[in-house]
Amino acid sequence: MKPRVIDAALAFADKLLATNPIYARANPQVPERLKKIKEQDRSYLAHEYFNRDWHPMSFSRMAEWLAPAKLGYACSAHYLDHIDALNLSAEQQALLREIPDAMFRETVRDFCVNQQFRRDYWVKGARKLDPLAQAEALRAQRVMLVQPRSAVSLKATGALGEATMQEAVYGPILDALADHQPRTVGQLESVVKDQGISFAQLRQAVMVLAGAGALQAVQDEAIGVKAKPRTDRLNAHLCDRARGSGDIGHLASPVTGGGVGVGRFKQLFLLARSQGKQTPAEWAQFVWQNLAAQGQKIVKEGKTLDSAEENLAELTAQAQFFADQQWPILKALGIA
Repeated sequence: MKPRVIDAALAFADKLLATNPIYARANPQVPERLKKIKEQDRSYLAHEYFNRDWHPMSFSRMAEWLAPAKLGYACSAHYLDHIDALNLSAEQQALLREIPDAMFRETVRDFCVNQQFRRDYWVKGARKLDPLAQAEALRAQRVMLVQPRSAVSLKATGALGEATMQEAVYGPILDALADHQPRTVGQLESVVKDQGISFAQLRQAVMVLAGAGALQAVQDEAIGVKAKPRTDRLNAHLCDRARGSGDIGHLASPVTGGGVGVGRFKQLFLLARSQGKQTPAEWAQFVWQNLAAQGQKIVKEGKTLDSAEENLAELTAQAQFFADQQWPILKALGIA
């Protein structure tokens, strides 16, 4: 579906709400919801809302549909959903503990948190680990910090709103990961236990940091080494493609086994570096030459930068920030 069709539909919804329909008065959350929808990427909206068939269903209905395929609910794929303190009041937590049926419990939870979209794992033939095996598997899991230590926020948002994490717990954990090298949760436990941080606190901190996008799980080193030649070829192709388009904003990491958000200019900085340009100033010049040849200019804070000097200055600043803050992380991720 073309973006202009989506924009026209959103504009019509605005016109409808402007007439103050009784539906909007009975559902006061609708205008705010529409406002948030308008801020979303049009490709995302086309996928989520503008399919030919779009039928919202409850969690229990989904469970019924998947049951004949012998698929059972495992857990939410969104890490922060697992932190009850961020999402549920004490009364809600107590109510959910009283519900023995897992499917009904999830349906009730959706009402508690006003869940609109779910992100779940469903598995076939699940075998639940005992508590000891769970703890051992978690201690063996490798993780790494994928944001600059100084940029990691100690705030997390759940259904109950924003919460501030304890510096005494999160600070030592982040310090131990600040070099962006993979470590197992067990290794982190050994590092922070002398500072009074329990395994339960560490486990929750890992979940919160992963949910906030600051931490990512790392696959086995041998698997990463095997995957790197292929991810290198893919990333080289994507960076070259970025010369003419910014529609793909991710590169592949052999370390995590997944995609990493890397915008167009960052991809072009990587391309410049692969072509032997060593300094941020050279990277910026490379990108500006590419943009200028296509008649493109940078838009900063809603304003188009008109002169070559302004564009080059902005690109140089971005390239320097990339070199200082982001390139070391991309290198640790096996991308740079």
